[in-house]
Amino acid sequence: MSSINVFRWSALVLGLGYGYVHNNTLHELADQKAAERAFHHKEELIKKAKEEFKKKAGAAKDTLIRDPEDPKFDLEAVIDDFAKNN
Repeated sequence: MSSINVFRWSALVLGLGYGYVHNNTLHELADQKAAERAFHHKEELIKKAKEEFKKKAGAAKDTLIRDPEDPKFDLEAVIDDFAKNN
């Protein structure tokens, strides 16, 4: 009779220990997935912002040549554009 009670209590304690460890593991996985979702969301926002910036800066870049190696480069126009934007 005594050995049965020892077995029952041991099984109960082991079950509680397993449940605690398993619960912690599940919570860690959920936290990792939430962090990944947040990271991917931020990546998407950055990607959209870069696309919008390219659209916005693309119009000004088409009319103004900023490459000093280009034969059509105009330093005065670049300086005027910089002064207007800042």
